[in-house]
Amino acid sequence: MKFYAKDLNNNFVIDFLVEDRFRFLRHLSFIIFFFILLYFAQFWRFYLDSVEYFILGTVYISLLMMAYINMYLLVPMFFFRTYYILYFVLLITMGIFGLNIISYVISFFIDFKTEEYNNKRGGSYERVLMCISIILVTTMVKLLQKWIRDSRRIVELNSLTLNMELNELRNQINPHFLFNMMNNVKALIRTDPEKATYVIMKLSEFLRYQLYENNQEKALLTSEIDFLSNFLNLEKIRREDFQVYIDSKTDKRILNSTFIPPNLFTTFVENAVKHSVDITGKESYVKVNIEIRDKNLHFECGNSQNSDFPVPETVYSGLGLANIKRRLELLYKDTFSLEINSTDNEYIVHLIIPV
Repeated sequence: MKFYAKDLNNNFVIDFLVEDRFRFLRHLSFIIFFFILLYFAQFWRFYLDSVEYFILGTVYISLLMMAYINMYLLVPMFFFRTYYILYFVLLITMGIFGLNIISYVISFFIDFKTEEYNNKRGGSYERVLMCISIILVTTMVKLLQKWIRDSRRIVELNSLTLNMELNELRNQINPHFLFNMMNNVKALIRTDPEKATYVIMKLSEFLRYQLYENNQEKALLTSEIDFLSNFLNLEKIRREDFQVYIDSKTDKRILNSTFIPPNLFTTFVENAVKHSVDITGKESYVKVNIEIRDKNLHFECGNSQNSDFPVPETVYSGLGLANIKRRLELLYKDTFSLEINSTDNEYIVHLIIPV
């Protein structure tokens, strides 16, 4: 049987077995079920009406006590600590001792037995096996509870580790992006102070986005598109002969209702802007296309590059790109696709993620 995280955390039967808030109901259900099980047995009906319920009560209380001794003493102290042989020796010993006490108590009522009892009663060996079998059911319940708790603990630990790593990766991306923006402002202050003022105002919008939306688990796809558009347009102000193309053929209503992890595309666009610079003064560009097809988001980012001055492939495998690849693995496991192709004149990134 295979349980997923959502099954362990959102299943009433599982919760009923392990949650403390159901402890009273859980024990009450077990006590009632155990009584019904013995009530429909035949052993106590072989006594006369005047004592049969006393016999039933004696056996019921004795077996119930042995079941709880097993659950809260033998299983935790011996079975869970892998003392299996000692556990079964003590369990059998308790079964024999408990049955002897039961036999001693009801021996006072031997004169109340019916003739039918004498014809159908079993031996001590069968009674011990029956007693041990009943008590072993409680062992199975304790094992199931331990497995569920351990599984939940593992799921929570994995989730915590995942979130910590994702936050670390995202926190590495943000300063990297801001560092590049500040370099842009520094260059503009020297050449065009008026444009530098405009860029600083836009930078405040970026910081606002980083503070209030980037820390959320999910962000609107339209917000991410606006963020990238502003970033590219700011770069266009700083650079001459630089063209920006952002396109999406997907209905705006779909874009406005789609959520993705924040800053998922920032690194790709940053790399495209950085490596699209042509030192010969030729026109350069960055093209971004985002579409949603068949419940998958297709992100494509291409930038121009000069065949006479190709960018070494190792430049594209820096910290930022390594981080985003790891982040995609953590978020989507094997459900995403990332292709990076480089030609003489263009560098293209194509990412597909489920939405």
